[in-house]
Amino acid sequence: MSHKLQNKIDYLVVCVNEFAEKYIMNYQDAFNYLQKFKALKFLDENYEIEHTLGIEDTIIDITLIARNNGGNIG
Repeated sequence: MSHKLQNKIDYLVVCVNEFAEKYIMNYQDAFNYLQKFKALKFLDENYEIEHTLGIEDTIIDITLIARNNGGNIG
């Protein structure tokens, strides 16, 4: 596995954990929610920009992406 891919995976894990903590969810539920409402896809596709932001900004972004795709958290 490349170093860049490992960094992206680590980043996605941190984002899911932080999202779960913010919205008082377990990790699996947070992962499923973010996957269902396309926030993980957004993070994957926009990793180069998103990982330069603070984690709070990223959580706001994925919350909005999920909401725009039918989610109801946040």
